[in-house]
Amino acid sequence: MTEPGGQVPSGPAERREPATGLTILGIETSCDETAAAVVTGGHDVLSSVVSSQVDIHARYGGVVPEIASRAHVELLTPVVAQAMVEAGVSDTEIGAVAATVGPGLVGSLLVGVSAAKAMALVWGVPFVGVNHLEAHIYAAFLEDPALEPPMVVLLVSGGHTMLVAFHGHGRYEVLGSTVDDAAGEAFDKVARYLGLGYPGGPAIDRVSMQGDPEAIAFPRPLRGEGFDFSFSGLKTSVVNHVRKHPDVRTEDVAASFQAAVVDVLVEKARRAAASIGATALCLGGGVAANSLLRERLLDACVVDGLHAFLPSRAMCTDNAAMVAAAAWYRLRADGPTGLDAGADPNLRLPSLVGR
Repeated sequence: MTEPGGQVPSGPAERREPATGLTILGIETSCDETAAAVVTGGHDVLSSVVSSQVDIHARYGGVVPEIASRAHVELLTPVVAQAMVEAGVSDTEIGAVAATVGPGLVGSLLVGVSAAKAMALVWGVPFVGVNHLEAHIYAAFLEDPALEPPMVVLLVSGGHTMLVAFHGHGRYEVLGSTVDDAAGEAFDKVARYLGLGYPGGPAIDRVSMQGDPEAIAFPRPLRGEGFDFSFSGLKTSVVNHVRKHPDVRTEDVAASFQAAVVDVLVEKARRAAASIGATALCLGGGVAANSLLRERLLDACVVDGLHAFLPSRAMCTDNAAMVAAAAWYRLRADGPTGLDAGADPNLRLPSLVGR
């Protein structure tokens, strides 16, 4: 994540709260969800408001960056206001303002970052820049604060697919990531090719329920090779098969494709957990809402004797509660982020094992 810079004045003494009970306003605008949330103590969610742009982008078959940015500009102020009202707090009760600084669409990120900095400056509280990937990890602690390391987080979304070893707060390492298409991206592209619409993940999940997952033997890319992922070739296999067999049932194609993706994700996650002696295996990211993935991962954890954490579907997709949660831990560890910090669309999740 962006390294913390200079300190931000914390305002009048009466506005300060103990670190353990700090109330944080979180803002998320990394892609096409405009979200704001108020979280206390790192896991007590007072409010979480998400305004989705899915209907806006569906007609284009995917997210249009410029349209997403403009929508954030229009939606962010009312979304923040709603989050504050639902939480029952005023600006004087907010101890810090956090926003996703990357990765994501640069225009969308800048909307949230600029607004968060402005509020932090006006209210005299710290600004905290949050790594979107780290926020997905901390989504687990919003619903199960008792989770204990070591654990492995399987983070699967439209732009990222990775395995992260969580050794403790602020101490984690990336074990593997995608070398081309992320799982969610593959779902979107296959769904678009099959004419199932956008977003592709839910569409394929729904159609697969009427299909045979063993009808087509699609390849399992890099299945037994390390912890990295590759789904571009699998997507190409789907396209080639449909072209050669135009009469094939769409339901069977979707179910077989989904089974191939899930097989790879679950097998690598199990091996990653065994490699670090993990006691828990957690899902995160938008694809974590996939029915088959949730079922298969839970079954695997039962067999392997691992604690399985499957987030609610509301916490799978992009939201600001996870941003505020990550900011609570980040603020305690590193302090405020400087107001000169910018947005980084290519921000990576660093390995911080030795901290």
